[in-house]
Amino acid sequence: MATRELSPSMFIGLDGDDIISFGSGQPDLPPPKEVYEILPEYRDFKYGLIQGQTNLREALSKQYPNSNADNFVITNGASEALDLTLRTIARMGNKNKNKVLVPRPYYYSYPNCVRFADMEPVFTDLVKGRIDFDDFEKKVKDCKAVIINSPSNPTGRVESVETLKKIEKLTCDLGVYVLSDEVYKDLIYVRENYLIEGPHVVTINSFSKTYAMCGFRVGYLWSLDQELVNKIIAIKTHTSMNTNILGQEMAYAATKVSRDFIDNQLKIWRERRDLIYNGLLNLGLDLWEPEGAFYVLPKVKNPRDFVLDMFDKYKVITYF
Repeated sequence: MATRELSPSMFIGLDGDDIISFGSGQPDLPPPKEVYEILPEYRDFKYGLIQGQTNLREALSKQYPNSNADNFVITNGASEALDLTLRTIARMGNKNKNKVLVPRPYYYSYPNCVRFADMEPVFTDLVKGRIDFDDFEKKVKDCKAVIINSPSNPTGRVESVETLKKIEKLTCDLGVYVLSDEVYKDLIYVRENYLIEGPHVVTINSFSKTYAMCGFRVGYLWSLDQELVNKIIAIKTHTSMNTNILGQEMAYAATKVSRDFIDNQLKIWRERRDLIYNGLLNLGLDLWEPEGAFYVLPKVKNPRDFVLDMFDKYKVITYF
């Protein structure tokens, strides 16, 4: 009997009244009402700036230290930001140094995006969902870049500030690029987000999680390495060109929303976290307590079969 293929693509966007999805990171809470209020009057449907609309980049620059609009590129979700950054880094510096360090477990696209950029993923295994700095330090010396994801998809864990600061210093000393995927930075239950900074840091974010705007596909990258930013823009010019300008205008509206919106969403996510985490513990499953984002990662036997059975028998979408 042929083995049934299992790919994330079979579940992304899948919907229906009989389907319960715990799959891709798609918030089911509504976006802020302000993003809809531009629709009756919006009439600009021409090409936009490749780097991103100026008003949105200027609004974002107020959220990041020592920044201006030129330090940002607005992308088709965080995924394009990751892809463009990796492809650009692969062509900079030592062409023979092509390894990218990825903490494992990882978001399923990371190794693929690294390979698409003609680089090689190497892995550091997490200990109780967090980076083992000794192993990280040993392996990063041979790498051109490292991907950090905190809060993490799929573990839900938040990296300690102490470890992030040590990574910040080590990578700066080594000249290693840091791709800090912070799409869940506003969904943290244990502390404030720690922003990694440095001359070779690229922060990747989007409006998908904080503002529940996944389908609008508005992400961005921020870096004080202007040469890197300019090279990324050069690639984007010949690939996707500008990011959806209607989505960007909606994202700009989201930047003006009160912090109360985020806090209210976070309260709901925390309540849901407690419900499912305690429920899975009561079932006898072994898992880490999520400290951010909206994922749980229970240990199960034969995870591939589990995912297929959950969907085929119960119409419940899960990933492994």
